[in-house]
Amino acid sequence: MVEEWLVDLMRGYNNTSLQSKDDYAAVVFMDGKLLNQLILDGLKALPDEILVGLDYNSEREIHDSFLTEFAGNEYADNLFAGQKYIIDEAMIVNRGDSYSVHHLPEDWTDDMFSATRGSRRSRFTHFLHTHPNAPAIPSHADADAAQETPGVDMILGLRFSPEGPLPWFDDVEGRRRSFADAEAKSKGGLFSRRPPVIGRAPTGHFIHDIQLIAFHKRGFGINIVLVDENDIPY
Repeated sequence: MVEEWLVDLMRGYNNTSLQSKDDYAAVVFMDGKLLNQLILDGLKALPDEILVGLDYNSEREIHDSFLTEFAGNEYADNLFAGQKYIIDEAMIVNRGDSYSVHHLPEDWTDDMFSATRGSRRSRFTHFLHTHPNAPAIPSHADADAAQETPGVDMILGLRFSPEGPLPWFDDVEGRRRSFADAEAKSKGGLFSRRPPVIGRAPTGHFIHDIQLIAFHKRGFGINIVLVDENDIPY
């Protein structure tokens, strides 16, 4: 189930993805229900970050019309694994601070997930990690970790309150992709002292912003589009 407040935000996010499609070399599609779960998992794990292995569903290939709609002038095929398929499977791989949460060496995890993942074991296509109360902008460590990913790497930035031991950290340069709508921005801005509330999670946290990006190991950004249970973009 997708929280009602998140549905409108995903529509706005997809609209930005459409408007800025020419800024990206490729696009990746994710199930909105999965994003809803990732947000909840990220909040449940506080104050830690989580690293999540993601897989696409080979039976959920995005319709050509939607791929054409979101493909920009610089679009290229076969840049990464699972490029035309919808991501709808996730498993938490690691949990910790920003220095310890990244990918584990393959030989450490070969048997870790064998019971639940069969022959695939630990070999995920994509990876996502969270940035609690920090923007979704990759660090040097994030870029290094992406070199081992056959798909794309994603960062989910969550701004929430009560903050606990994680006050909002904003001293980072880079392009941001925010879910907060234009109305919320006009009523104080995402990075004001008292930002607007865009939703409330089942954990009780007030959510002030959600940021989501994807990037390729070669360093360029990948556009993200969120789809419903019928594989139609919100």
